[in-house]
Amino acid sequence: MGEITTRTVRTGRIDTHVREAGEGEPVLLVHGNLSDGSVWAEQLGRLPAGVRGIAPDLRGYGASEPTPVDARRGLRDYADDLVALLDALGLDAVHVAGHSLGGGVAMQLAVDHPGRVRSLTLVAPVGPHGYGGTRADGSPCCPDWAGSGGGTANPELVRRIAAGDRTDEDPLSPRSIVRTLFFPGPDAVRDEDLLLDGILATRVGDDHYPGDTATSEHWPGVAPGERGVLNAISARWLDLTPFADIDPRPPVVWLRGSADAIVANGSLTDLGHLGAIGAVPGWPGEDAFPAQPMVDQTRALLDRYADAGGAVREVVWEGVGHFPFTERPGEFADLLAGQLREVRA
Repeated sequence: MGEITTRTVRTGRIDTHVREAGEGEPVLLVHGNLSDGSVWAEQLGRLPAGVRGIAPDLRGYGASEPTPVDARRGLRDYADDLVALLDALGLDAVHVAGHSLGGGVAMQLAVDHPGRVRSLTLVAPVGPHGYGGTRADGSPCCPDWAGSGGGTANPELVRRIAAGDRTDEDPLSPRSIVRTLFFPGPDAVRDEDLLLDGILATRVGDDHYPGDTATSEHWPGVAPGERGVLNAISARWLDLTPFADIDPRPPVVWLRGSADAIVANGSLTDLGHLGAIGAVPGWPGEDAFPAQPMVDQTRALLDRYADAGGAVREVVWEGVGHFPFTERPGEFADLLAGQLREVRA
């Protein structure tokens, strides 16, 4: 395990807290929602010789500056912050691995600055049409994108994050979320307290998690607002489909777990799916509000990318949940090292 150092880097946009390990070819590791850069600590320690790992905290997460998120820009606030970090570190092109929300940020970075991404490892990434409220083709179920955005977060979870709750007394406590949504079951959980620390370091409010909200005349009664992270991943504001046409085209590895409960065709946090199984009342039916086929949407985008000449490899780990690199750290380290070797060759 290599030594991990931490520091805060002043960039042209925000003060960004980073964890680093190793020296040599740079790899940028981007965390997901309700997380921070600490989630990559084990992978930082497993990097091969000649590789420098950089794991920042995104704005509003961990110890980075909690500058508000303008959701109307989709994920560009986060992506632009990463470009500013690379500039401050004097780095041009880097390998990028992004998890969940961070996978979407990595794709946005590649869309806006394709020449700065040498390879892309997408781990359970948010899909090209955001999170919630869309049909298979990415069109909204409702004209105001109801069923996505800040209002879709469970208020009890938000309350418990703000209160710093570390108990397991309630199904909506942050610790319970780690055991039931992050992983396929309690027995699969690793580094539970580290993951819990990452959740509790999330800045809560209209400018961050979950963001502001608007009411809707359409089921389920909420529509996206204009601030904060869950609005930034609403298809009202987020469109990652231009990724299919970027040039140059870095090689892509898409890794997901077959038991992922968060980014899935039947996600347990997608209101369309929850309505279909009776967990949210008043569901208007399959024709009006289908479950979002998140995996299918990502596959369609990456198929377009491959058709345009990009190299894509899909990897599915059976029985693994939303955090494959935490659940199977050695296998992930080998997968990432293999991606780097292929690019070098």
